[in-house]
Amino acid sequence: MVLRLLMRYLANNEQLIQRMAESYPMRRAAQLVVSLMYRAKDLAREKRLNEMSPERFKQFMQAFKTNVKQEIEGVKEEIKKKK
Repeated sequence: MVLRLLMRYLANNEQLIQRMAESYPMRRAAQLVVSLMYRAKDLAREKRLNEMSPERFKQFMQAFKTNVKQEIEGVKEEIKKKK
């Protein structure tokens, strides 16, 4: 309850929001999100995902998820080996 009130206060504090928006980490995060959005849009256009059937799109997304999980596991293994 107290946390909710605190979060509501912080979210409605216009000066705090303005200062956060002008901070480097927030600006950089916004730049990265926009960059990723444009990359994903170009990749979708390249792979013609907008012309895919829903079943084919599901298969593509499943393969993508699997590849991402494998890469994450690979990075975890590399980190463990370095320690």
